[in-house]
Amino acid sequence: MSTPAPDLRVISLGALAAHPLRGERAPVRTGHSTTSLITSGDANILVDPGLPAPAIVARLEERTGLKPDDITHVFMTRFHPECRRAIEAFGNAQWLLSETERESVGVPIVESLKRLGETVQAAQAAGEEFPDDQRTMMDVLQRDVAILQRTAAAPDSLAPGVDLFPLPGLTPGLTGLLVLRPAGDILVCADAIPTIEHLEQGKILPSASDLDQARESFQDAIEIADLLVLGRDNIVVNPTKRPF
Repeated sequence: MSTPAPDLRVISLGALAAHPLRGERAPVRTGHSTTSLITSGDANILVDPGLPAPAIVARLEERTGLKPDDITHVFMTRFHPECRRAIEAFGNAQWLLSETERESVGVPIVESLKRLGETVQAAQAAGEEFPDDQRTMMDVLQRDVAILQRTAAAPDSLAPGVDLFPLPGLTPGLTGLLVLRPAGDILVCADAIPTIEHLEQGKILPSASDLDQARESFQDAIEIADLLVLGRDNIVVNPTKRPF
């Protein structure tokens, strides 16, 4: 008996905090990633759970009938809060991130936490009060470290027909997932192509750490797949692959 092809379903549509192609230069909404579920064999892979946990859990059940304990893997396309707000809701799953992304963010986070800790110690030694903004930053960094420690480097293939697809540029280790299907391959391209406007205009996000690399990843994405799951938008037909 042949193995069924993997399936992908969009769970929640994302949004950019500020959409530069609409002329937005500062955040006008809470940014969050598009969340997808990929099912392959016994694996239920949740990608980029960017909304708060109650919203993601509710939408997962609405769209698929699955509960948090049914999720076997959570894959983050990059280590950004807007891609992982709900991750703790999936405590029984394996949390995954590309090895390059994991290495590129780990050291800066730990160093930032160390510097902040030294500042706190100096303030306490001087009898000064610990400012609320620094306390908040400490909490954020401690959560980041805890998530990163819990997260493993993703293998090249997460399940049959579900492979990593590196898309560096926005961050050094941004990585999508290529879902191989007889009816047409699907690429979860994350913020390498965030919205339909970016796809149609051939634009990348200006916050990319390496603009040239980001442009190359954009081209790689539209060359490889028939369908694209955009980082802050819906699943769309690749305009370069249309038969009409």
